Amino acid sequence: MLEDSPCRGKDPSRMPTDGTNARKIDRGEGEGGGCPVSRGADGVWAIRGYAAARTALRSTDTVQAGLGVETVEKMPAKIRRPVLFRDGPEHREHRRQTAKYFTPRHVDEAYRPLMERITDEQLAKLRRDGRAELSDLSFNLAIDVACAIIGLTESRPGLQRRLERFFPEEFGKPGFTSLNGLYWVWRQLTNWSGIYVNDVRPAVRARRRQRRDDLISHLLDEGCSSAEILGECITFAAAGMVTTREFVNLAAWHLFTDDELRARYRAAEESDRIAILHELLRLEPVVGHLRRRTTAPLELPGEDGTITIPAGEVFDVHVSATNTDPDAVGEKPLGVCPGRELRNGATPPGLSFGDGAHKCPGAHVAMLETDVFLHKLFDLPDVTMQTPPRVSFNDAIGGYELRGMVVSVPK
Repeated sequence: MLEDSPCRGKDPSRMPTDGTNARKIDRGEGEGGGCPVSRGADGVWAIRGYAAARTALRSTDTVQAGLGVETVEKMPAKIRRPVLFRDGPEHREHRRQTAKYFTPRHVDEAYRPLMERITDEQLAKLRRDGRAELSDLSFNLAIDVACAIIGLTESRPGLQRRLERFFPEEFGKPGFTSLNGLYWVWRQLTNWSGIYVNDVRPAVRARRRQRRDDLISHLLDEGCSSAEILGECITFAAAGMVTTREFVNLAAWHLFTDDELRARYRAAEESDRIAILHELLRLEPVVGHLRRRTTAPLELPGEDGTITIPAGEVFDVHVSATNTDPDAVGEKPLGVCPGRELRNGATPPGLSFGDGAHKCPGAHVAMLETDVFLHKLFDLPDVTMQTPPRVSFNDAIGGYELRGMVVSVPK
């Protein structure tokens, strides 16, 4: 095994740029092209090279080490973990059985009409009032689409408010040694119970009476309890609602501030519009970090040979860096170049949807609903951005959160 800092004489988080930087979000992490794999002082291995990251994410000798897995591990053993926190044959079988809900054909046939209708409803609010916060409009879209896929269609009024409370802009740390910690314990329990009573329980009751073509019906067929279904619903809510809202706002921000790109997007066919969105997502991934723990020695391609991460250690894929690795995405990695020539097996969105067994199953859903919404938004006459968004970060996933972007149209 190579030593902790295999890239001698290099700052592993920085590389020279060519002066082309179209990013809106500054995560303070630099970009790709430095040391592909290095071990930090905290013992966590940082992976910034695309090839090394893809190899690591595709390895079967790893398990989840982020996204709140520590809390999940404290659950009673009899409660089945949400799919995000499972690995191995059980996880692969679940993904195989639920893949039918996320195929491009199924998404197009089952959910495109819903996306179109909800988008029209949200943009009608914008036309009526003359202005609106884009995060509100896009969140309503993301909620309704994800609820249809999951099966949360019997919810009582107030789901958006409950989700906003469950996924606040700033998280506190639960604990039992301070008033603030106790408050966050109480708040977590209240949020979980609120979504269970108002959203999950009515959906489960309806599907116990009659199954439907959705995830909750599938989970009931697998024998899942209501508590287990609640965990799956929260997981899919985070993946299908929260992250999609952020990307809709990010892509709109780019298009509002780049006249040439906006004109290109408006005139393009759907496949070319999706290519533009893939490029923006590559440049500005919503989820910035993917953590895993090795269960066996893991060999990764390094700059000067193979690097081995021992069993039992944690590695952190820096997605912002892997997606701008010149060895994978070519020249001007920080520029917006839809249709760029990719190398070494790279895909248009990079690793923004992950890779391997835990690759996001809803990638096509997210891209299609983003395009449906933005295509209709920018088709409105004289739509403008009055106020740019404020940027904050979710430390749990290294993700950005965009709020306060106000858009307007003539009344």
